Amino acid sequence: MSFSSIFGQGYAALFLAMLILIAGTVSLQTIDQAYGQGREKLDPDTLTKYVDVLPRPGVLQPKGRLQGRLYYEVRMTQFQQLAHRDLPPTTLWGYAGSWPGPTIEARPNEKILVTWLNELPSEHLLPVDTSIHGAEPPSPAVRTVVHLHGGDTPGHSDGYPEAWFTKNFAQRGPHWTRRLYAYPNRQEPTTLWYHDHTIGITRLNVYAGLAGFYIIRDRELESRLGLPRGRHEIPLLIQDRSFYEDGGLYYPLTPEDEPGITAPTPSISPEFFADTAVVNGKVWPYLEVEPRKYRFRVLNGCNARTLNLMLVRADADNEPDLGAAGPALTQVGSDGGLLPSPVDLTQGVDPADPTARRLLLMPAERADFVIDFSDYAGQSFILHNNAFTPFQGLDVQTDPANDSQPLPEIMLFRVRARTQTDSPDLPATLADVPRTPESAALITRTFTLEEIQDQFGRSLTLLDGTRWFDVVVDPQQPLEPGQVRAIEVRSGSTEIWRMVNLTDDVHPIHIHQGQFQILDRRPFDVDHYDATGEILYTGPAVPPAPEEIGWKDTFQSPPGHVTRVIDQFEGPSGLFVWHCHILEHEDHEMMLPFQVVPATVQSAP
Repeated sequence: MSFSSIFGQGYAALFLAMLILIAGTVSLQTIDQAYGQGREKLDPDTLTKYVDVLPRPGVLQPKGRLQGRLYYEVRMTQFQQLAHRDLPPTTLWGYAGSWPGPTIEARPNEKILVTWLNELPSEHLLPVDTSIHGAEPPSPAVRTVVHLHGGDTPGHSDGYPEAWFTKNFAQRGPHWTRRLYAYPNRQEPTTLWYHDHTIGITRLNVYAGLAGFYIIRDRELESRLGLPRGRHEIPLLIQDRSFYEDGGLYYPLTPEDEPGITAPTPSISPEFFADTAVVNGKVWPYLEVEPRKYRFRVLNGCNARTLNLMLVRADADNEPDLGAAGPALTQVGSDGGLLPSPVDLTQGVDPADPTARRLLLMPAERADFVIDFSDYAGQSFILHNNAFTPFQGLDVQTDPANDSQPLPEIMLFRVRARTQTDSPDLPATLADVPRTPESAALITRTFTLEEIQDQFGRSLTLLDGTRWFDVVVDPQQPLEPGQVRAIEVRSGSTEIWRMVNLTDDVHPIHIHQGQFQILDRRPFDVDHYDATGEILYTGPAVPPAPEEIGWKDTFQSPPGHVTRVIDQFEGPSGLFVWHCHILEHEDHEMMLPFQVVPATVQSAP
């Protein structure tokens, strides 16, 4: 029996850190063994690609009705699942015993009720860093709370990071209020997703498998538009994972690219880019398709990796041929619903050009797109990614010598021989997406994205230079030195939020409580801002790309740019958060709370 199984992983980490301070000689091998991780990391090149068929997540069925609404119960459990033909079964955490969890389907404006039940073991599957806020002792190592990402959800059901709970609700976080979650679904038909959102360990819980699709579906609209349906509509949850040779999930015990730091062990990494592509829980799968149109709902579910995707022809050895583009990806929807009209993303794009924009998705972003395989019977294509890590923009390529190459191959499509099937053309108009005028905004708020170092010398990214524990959400609580009050937004009001990115990386920023629209991005002089605090623009404002015109809940904030979004905050009042959706950033202070107050209350700046 391991030390951590006796005393709990959080206390095991604290004890081992104390040993390091006292003796200074505890090796990483000793710590690996204490966590049961003294195993060989798998070389991903030993796995044969495209031998496993792409699985489709099942659809969750309601348990019955409660309060006149469809009622669901979802259990979070530990289980084993085969990720690849040549791997032993992988121990995972998941919703309803699967990775990804089952898809929840709802109809617009029909509320559903869900109880999320934590039935996980008391020891975490992955190494917990107890030095970061929210994960310190005496917080239990295993805690969960579920967030419906992109949902227009009341605060009590939003999955606030400190509303966590343990097995059988034996322990609950300071902001836990209820077992029964309510999802009103008062929004456009779209692809959402649900995932863990526990403060300090979101990156670990999601990496362990706690994620699934949530689709708000309007069947009449889909039929009227002629969008591919049924078996011709497929969700794709794209993630990156690393494995041990015994099939277990590998997650680094300490930062892999920050030499010289004096952090405890385990220690959070600034970002983690795994070495194996996984789609719907399968490593490098394949999908056989008919020569017709298909609709794909794709989600970048990676912890930190950006994806820049297109189809390229597969050669005789199933290697990507960057001299031969495949069928185009035509985007029809974004995070929050259908686009005004279809957008051809990859038509005419050179697959060998690393700076060309394809289907560009940062963590948590979704895209609803159609691929027409009609003219490609008998051919095979690879879904190819060329986004470098860490992602600093398509025009900035990190030096390949420092092991920052993209994870190029995601999955394989095999087009069957021609049949008589046919599918209608996409309509020129998909949805009415009125633009919110800037004049509707009552308040414009400006925030900085900054990178500093924490007390151990680790990279620390912050929103507006503020840490989670510096923000007071109780309006009656007196402020201590260095503390600030959570910003207040009036329910039903419209605001413009400006992100001033002072870092070197692009950050995917997610604002809870509904959807917003991107206004523009404009370059500015970072050095001048650092010296004076003044924004000195160096170029014109750039409007959002055509595929960003629709409703969004996560947006890309590039370095050296001011990115503006306009948000109507039409949902109910409550306590919410906004954060970077690189999960290692989110867990390490790049997240802040905000209050949505009733319309009768004057919001505070």
